[in-house]
Amino acid sequence: MRVEVKQSELTDAGAELAVVGLFEDGELPAPAAVANGADQAQAGFKKLTILRPDGFGPVLVVGLGKRDELDTEKLRVVAAIAAKEAARLEAGSAVWALPESSEPAAAVEALVTGTILAGYRFDRFKGSQDDESPRLENLIVLAPAELAGAAETARTYAEAANRARDLQSTPANVATPTFLAERAEEIAAGVETLGIEVLGQAELEAKGMGGLLAVSQGGPQEPKLIVLRYAGGGSGPTLGLVGKGVTFDTGGISLKPGAGMQEMKMDMSGAAAVLEATAAIAELGLPLDLITVVPSTENMPSGTAVKPGDVITQYNGKTVEVNNTDAEGRLILADALAYAVELGAERIVDLATLTGAVLIALGSTYAALISNDDELASEVDEAGGTTGELVWRLPLHPEYKEITTGRVADLTNASEKRKAGTIYAGSFLEEFVDGTPWAHIDIAGTAWDVGRPYTGDAASGYGVRLLVEIARRLSA
Repeated sequence: MRVEVKQSELTDAGAELAVVGLFEDGELPAPAAVANGADQAQAGFKKLTILRPDGFGPVLVVGLGKRDELDTEKLRVVAAIAAKEAARLEAGSAVWALPESSEPAAAVEALVTGTILAGYRFDRFKGSQDDESPRLENLIVLAPAELAGAAETARTYAEAANRARDLQSTPANVATPTFLAERAEEIAAGVETLGIEVLGQAELEAKGMGGLLAVSQGGPQEPKLIVLRYAGGGSGPTLGLVGKGVTFDTGGISLKPGAGMQEMKMDMSGAAAVLEATAAIAELGLPLDLITVVPSTENMPSGTAVKPGDVITQYNGKTVEVNNTDAEGRLILADALAYAVELGAERIVDLATLTGAVLIALGSTYAALISNDDELASEVDEAGGTTGELVWRLPLHPEYKEITTGRVADLTNASEKRKAGTIYAGSFLEEFVDGTPWAHIDIAGTAWDVGRPYTGDAASGYGVRLLVEIARRLSA
């Protein structure tokens, strides 16, 4: 989508649809104020009114509710609602009059973000007739010129989130580990500050990546460990991003129920988020150094698959009893986290659709945050509040650590005691960061079916905007 910031009157912006927000104690600007029915415009939050002033195109009035209750999340929501109405009206371009705000840059980012996310469609596998349906292709925001940077930043990370949604939505017969590696190569191509390394089967065997190798051994797809390195400079710590990349998760020998299994093509949502966040960080030229590690595989049942009770050795030398092959994400993340530490990551954030338990605990409103470092946890929490990709911190405690101990190995990937499943997984992962400040974000409840107006019920791209915001804060 093309995004512009202009300094003009609403009537001179050159858009097919004008959009204005109306507070409960506010007034409409010209030309909406003199249109027939202007006195009937609804100011309640999310209410829509269409006015047709004489000599001017349609004006969409969006209710903003109470002035003192408007925040960036509500602006994202109303922008999304307006974008969908613009599509219904077959408007190819829209101009927003920036609502009054104490933080105008954040307000611009919110309007741009909500508009772009709401316009997302995944129609790659549909017939050509669907391509002819109307799309909003040009967004103009009437705002001071110095806010153009905020609009461009929002466009960059919102489009990155939509690319992550494409990766999530692509079926697993296309989006294989090799496919993800090829996407990483596209991201790095032609960008001097980005380097890439992809480890295949032979390299993983040579390095002893026992977790990734064990999960992959049941299927025909070759596992990949994808590493992107961004050299942005800056004086802050090197940030590590790790994303779970299980391109299809059957559960392995511990087979999942068939109902809804098609959603398991999105078990690589963490990988999608960290790859596209890395692309956005590089495009924005943020001044920090970044290491992104994506372990990618399928988890399939077969005669060669890892079995419950098998013992494997992870990259850092710790042994693990694989007592549930459907708890595979923590096995591949363990190798990736240890490798990120070895490569020099000084702060690590991992994203993974890791546990069904997080959906029970937090629904789709919050992702779970587990961290060994209060400062990093606060950064992640604040970034979530800024972007609307919310996190809720769950505790680590020695008693949780005790139940990760194996009977015949150092650790077990699934305890016999069904307690604190999300925290258990986080406690397991902590064994592989070697004391490095680390934050684990379980996105199993937020990666799809969130239901917000700007994400809908399909793939959400959760984590891209959050990670970019974390990087912005660490590079400040």
